[in-house]
Amino acid sequence: MKGGGNGYNAAMSDIDLTNHFLIAMPAMTDPFFAKSLTYVCEHNDEGAMGIVVNRPISLTLSELFAQINMPLTQTELEDMAVHFGGPVQTDRGFVLHDTGKAWQSTLQVNDRVSLTTSKDILQAVGEGTGPKHLLITLGYAGWSEGQLEQEIADNAWLSVPANEHILFDLPAEERLAAAMALLGVDYATLSEEAGHA
Repeated sequence: MKGGGNGYNAAMSDIDLTNHFLIAMPAMTDPFFAKSLTYVCEHNDEGAMGIVVNRPISLTLSELFAQINMPLTQTELEDMAVHFGGPVQTDRGFVLHDTGKAWQSTLQVNDRVSLTTSKDILQAVGEGTGPKHLLITLGYAGWSEGQLEQEIADNAWLSVPANEHILFDLPAEERLAAAMALLGVDYATLSEEAGHA
């Protein structure tokens, strides 16, 4: 039916998933997002932007800092894994961190979590004056206007309000199951039809 989705999109446009987790449903076959947990940093009528938070890559913080010719004096951070944040701008760094000091290019998600893309935050991390909690990614996930709402309607994602403990305190491999637990669901038992419940 031509234009059949318009009424749905209008109803969904009031939904703001900023500061929510997106949990990929088992039916998600996109290799970038299968079994992923994504933190939504911004969601408005122009689209959505998020960071995948459970995909560490084989690059440590010390290796990243060496690549960008920046000193890392924080030895306890040397082995911290850099994450795959999403398929958009994978050559660019994104730092998800606790809100506090202002940086040159920061999107404040809420009073507890921010996303910074400017190099000054990495310099501060290297010097030991950066945020206490952080997750560094290469790339981000982006959705055009109405795209995320349609994917949710198609049962590609479950959403749940985010939790900073899951973001910053848990190991990457535990984040997806912990987000599912917020919904009272065990990911292992989730069927492809669960989104219809």
